[in-house]
Amino acid sequence: MSENTNPSNPSNPGKPGKPTKREVRASARERIAQERAREQRAQGRRRKVTIGVAAVAVIAVAAGIAVAVGSSGSGGKSAASGPLVVPANTTGPNGTVIVYGNPNAKHTLDVWEDFRCPICDKLEKADGPTIQQLADNGTYKIQYHMATFLDNNLGGTGSMDALQVAGAALNESPAKFKAFHDVLYANQPEETTDGFGNLNTLLDLAKKVPGLVTPTFTKDVQDRVYAPWAQKVSDAFNASGVTGTPTLKLDGTSLNVFDSQGNAITPAQYTALVQQTIASGK
Repeated sequence: MSENTNPSNPSNPGKPGKPTKREVRASARERIAQERAREQRAQGRRRKVTIGVAAVAVIAVAAGIAVAVGSSGSGGKSAASGPLVVPANTTGPNGTVIVYGNPNAKHTLDVWEDFRCPICDKLEKADGPTIQQLADNGTYKIQYHMATFLDNNLGGTGSMDALQVAGAALNESPAKFKAFHDVLYANQPEETTDGFGNLNTLLDLAKKVPGLVTPTFTKDVQDRVYAPWAQKVSDAFNASGVTGTPTLKLDGTSLNVFDSQGNAITPAQYTALVQQTIASGK
């Protein structure tokens, strides 16, 4: 008995035949069922991804997490290739740590920020004056560790540009740096616009700090004298293990400066938190 090579035409074995209408409909139904099954599997995968992302967002909100998440990298294209010029009034390797307040203060508040970070801006607007006041009265000194990762995350050079101009301000004095730091946050543009990625804009903002803008300051900014230093500062942040901004640590103890709704705590709450942390460390 010969083998039927065309089961769709059993009346004529061994020879190709035309499928019947019933067979065509059955084949079509089978293809549709297979396509539906593939789509259901794809929808299931998409649903799992969506649920996972949503769950992360819910957890972040519930925990009051209010940080911009950093990623390592150069932080933009504005880092100059010239010699490393470290501003006066710095400390740490390559002068990457900026100290404000009495350098001999018993306690130290470490602050990690990015000038483009909107959550840093939220904290500065809510508690910035109180944070500074406690440094001015000798409760602690502030050590600023600046980041530029938002240039990588969002595109542009604003974080790096602002940092190198802040370096020129720091070279004048820590007070000039702090005043320019505050001006930047008071005039922070939308993070997606890269509004600080323009030296003329930054020079205009520097004019808001009395006595800061001089011919030497302007030339240093335009020549990007402190851009290589700004890159070193950025590299130090990337190597620090800190993954988001703002991050505050008092004598090594993390301060939770946002409530469960993601709002910055009040100045009174901040002061009480500092006092409690210092007392617990004695």
